[in-house]
Formats: sequence, structure tokens, C-alpha cells
Amino acid sequence: MDKLRNSVFRARRSVASEPVGLRKRKSTLYAKACPNMEQGAGLLGQNTYLIMFSVALRSVNCFLVQTSFVPDEYWQSLEVAHSMVFKYGYLTWEWKEQLRGYTYPLIFACFYKFLQILKKDTVQLLIWVPRLVQSFLAGLADVTLYSIVKKQANAEIAKWAYFSQLCSWFTWYCSTRTITNSMEAVLTSFILFYYPLQGPKTGSSSKYVAVTALAFVVRPTAVILWLPLLFSHFWREAKKLDLLLHRFLPVGCLAFGISLIVDRIFYGEWVIVQWNFLRFNVIQNMGSFYGSHSWYWYFTQGFPVIMGTHLPFFFHGCLLAPKKIRIFLMAVLWTLIAYSFLSHKEFRFIYPTLPICMVFCGYSLANLKTWKRPAVSFLFLSNMCLVLYTGLIHQRGTLDVMQYIQKLCKGTLLEKDEPSLFFLMPCHSTPFYSYVHCPIKMHFLECPPDLSGNTTYVDEADLFFKEPLTWLNTRFAAQASLPTHLVFYNVLEKNIEPFLRTKNYVKVATFFHTHVPENRIGSHIHVFERKQKIQNL
Repeated sequence: MDKLRNSVFRARRSVASEPVGLRKRKSTLYAKACPNMEQGAGLLGQNTYLIMFSVALRSVNCFLVQTSFVPDEYWQSLEVAHSMVFKYGYLTWEWKEQLRGYTYPLIFACFYKFLQILKKDTVQLLIWVPRLVQSFLAGLADVTLYSIVKKQANAEIAKWAYFSQLCSWFTWYCSTRTITNSMEAVLTSFILFYYPLQGPKTGSSSKYVAVTALAFVVRPTAVILWLPLLFSHFWREAKKLDLLLHRFLPVGCLAFGISLIVDRIFYGEWVIVQWNFLRFNVIQNMGSFYGSHSWYWYFTQGFPVIMGTHLPFFFHGCLLAPKKIRIFLMAVLWTLIAYSFLSHKEFRFIYPTLPICMVFCGYSLANLKTWKRPAVSFLFLSNMCLVLYTGLIHQRGTLDVMQYIQKLCKGTLLEKDEPSLFFLMPCHSTPFYSYVHCPIKMHFLECPPDLSGNTTYVDEADLFFKEPLTWLNTRFAAQASLPTHLVFYNVLEKNIEPFLRTKNYVKVATFFHTHVPENRIGSHIHVFERKQKIQNL
């Protein structure tokens, strides 16, 4: 009897030790309830190959964008970082008025410092490393957008949203540039991933609030895009006080505190740049000094231009998208309306809304049946034409001329007198020391706004273009003060030809800039050098 009992016990123990195979459920309801089991958890999930592809593509994107867009991509980032690390450069009036924060330039300054320590701070690396860093972040943002749509919808819609993002001409044109708007667009994708679309999710809100706070630190007007989303989350939250006291306030104060410390270190005093920025650009609306547009400009030109041929697919997707993501559409509309109240308008200001718009384009393309292949081909070809033209041809002269100046800098070691340059162009037309990395004498026509309330104020650039010949003869009355090189657009040459002739300047280089010259901006950029310099060689 004991033997029988022992044998039964051993049999049971052997059966218990064997692995039990569970039946795999095929219920779609079960799959939807546990999406992370297949998609992977985290911001980027299990998209390793997609990440590699996206980062590689954005790196190619970086090298295929060899044109200039706006002065801020140099003067508010690279030029500041160069001054922080190498102790020479030019800080524009915004930094003197403490309107800009050092947090964004500090990212590039860290890489500059690393190159300096390694003694690899060549001008080419100083130009391309920051852009490759921005390209890397843009690649991660592309994959994050794919993950967002896959999590909220399905892989098919995610695939087409990802395609829409990659072939967007304006995203290609801006994503690898070192401007705060590009970083804001990157952070938009990250915020969307963590944003709680439905239900009270106080416990999971810290990450999206943290990234939103970072976006605000990088560019204070980022708060415009996220205000409706923050209010929507707050309104849906059952524990509103907990959300406010335990999530919003601690994370916001931490981000603000870090920004405050960074700016204290570099400004040398305590300053709240976010308030100064909003006060100047939004409350006082002083940005209108640099131009103004009609209130409806973003609806008739701004938004249609940056969307390009994606626009009809965006409208189609808005009709197909589920109710839960309509809040994203409201955020886009709110942003366009809010920015319309500001007189000074630019395409790049609404660039951070593009990743959201690509979600709706994904819904459109995924639901096309008969016309899907022609639509996809049309989107790709139409955008690639703009990508190649704007990235390789339009407005490239201001960068090409800096390569010529780099050569002048290299030649100073062999010369008794170092060169000096004066840019007779609209202010901040070209990059500056960050694209030369040599402390040669360079000057340009300045155009700071008047903050004293003087109604008769005219900046230096306007004074010059009003009477260029008179201005030159007055400014350079003494022969010794003449620069060795003058750089200007071809539209100016006829007006200052007597000065060039009498002062012995000769044309030494010409660079193509654009096919669509306007006002003070010409189709080509000329470089003139004094003959006396040539004779001394």
C-alpha cells in the first residue's frame, strides 16, 4: 500500500513539474486590451530597424539640405553656442535684452566643447555635428509618430502616417535645421506619445507634462499648441487637485528651475527669459518690427504652403479620424487662430503642428482603395521636387559665400594683414563666426528694433539701403577704415559702383542664390576685394 502511494505521489510530482501550455487567445478584444504585448512597451517600442532606417534617412536629409531658411538657425543657436565655448562670436540684440534662453544652444555647446577637448574643432565639424544631432532627434520623432498611430489605431494607418511624415517637403526642409521650431516639432511627437487621450490617467501623465515643460523652455510660444490639450486632460481628470499639485506643478517647477539656473550661469544674473520672450512677442507684439501680415495669412498661405500636396489628404483624414483624436485637430485649429492674432507671421511658427497633421493624412491614405497607388505616387513625386529644389538650389548663396570666407581665414597665416569683411546685405543674411571659426574682423548692417519709443527711429540697415552711396562715403571716409572685402547682393552693384571704382574694389567671386529675387535680395551674391590687397601679395 505504501509503495502504491509513493508511486502515485511521484507521478503527480512529475506531471506538476512539466510546463503547462496555455492556449493562445485569438480574440480581437483581448488583443486590443493588451496592445503592448505585440507592439512593445516604451516610447519607441521594438522598432529597432525602423529607428535605424529613420535616423539614416534623416542623416541623408541633413546633407541634402544645403540652403538657408531663416537667420535664427544660425544666430540663435550655433552662433550663441560658438560664443559660449570659444569666447568669440556675435550675440544679437535679443540676447542683450535677455529674450532668449541658453538651454537650446547649450545642447550644441556641449558638442562644441567635446570637439574642442579632442582638438577636432574644425569648421566643417562645427557646422555639421549640430545638424546631425538634430537629424538624429528628427529620426526618433518619425518613429515615435509611427508608434503613436499604431498604438491608437493599427499598423496600416501607422504605416501611411509614417510615409506622410517622411515625404512632407516642409518637414524635410526644416527638420534637420538648428532652429528652436525644429526641436519643438520633435518634442511634439514625443508629447503626443505620452498624452492620455481617454480616461483619467494621473499616474502616467508625468512624462508628457515633462516634455511639454521642456518644449516651453526651448521656445515659450510652444504653450500655444499645448494649452487645449492640457485643459482637456485637466477637465477629464477625476482627481484634478492631485493632477495639479502632484504632476503639473512639480514637473513645471523643476523644468523652470533648471532653465533659470542655466540662464543665471550664462547671463550672470537671475532672469526669466520665458516671460521676457512672451512679453515682447505676444503682449507687446514687437515682432511686427520685422514685418506683419493680414490676420488670415496662416489660413490662406501659411498652413496651405507648409502642408503642400498633403492638404487634401489632411482634410479627408479629418472626416475619417475617430472621435478620440479630434482633440488633436482642435489643437491645430487653435494654434492657427492664436498665431493669427500676432502681426508678425512666419511659416516656421506653425511647423510643430505638422506631425499632428500627418496622423490625419495616415487615416486618409489607409482608407483609399482604387486611388491609393496614384495618390501615393502623386504625394511622393510632388514633394520630392520641392525637397530637391528647396534643399539644394533655392537660397544657397549665403552658405556658399561662407565657404569662400573660410578660405580667406585659412590664408591669414600667410598674410601680413588679416582680411576684414563687411556684409552690405539685409541684417543677418548669412551665418557668422560659427561658419568661419576664425576671429577675423567681420561687420554687417544691424537692425535692432527701437525699445525706447522713438517714433523717428531708423535702423542701420534701412539707413544704408535708403542712400547706399552716401552711407558708404560717410562710413568709410578714412582710407584706413576700408574693409578688404565687401559682400552684397547683385541688385546693389549699380547703386554703389562709383564707390567700388574709386576705392579700387574688384569682383573676385560670384555665387548663385535664388531664382526669385525680391527687393533687397538679389539672384547672386558678389564678393569684392580691394586691389591694394592684391598688389601687396
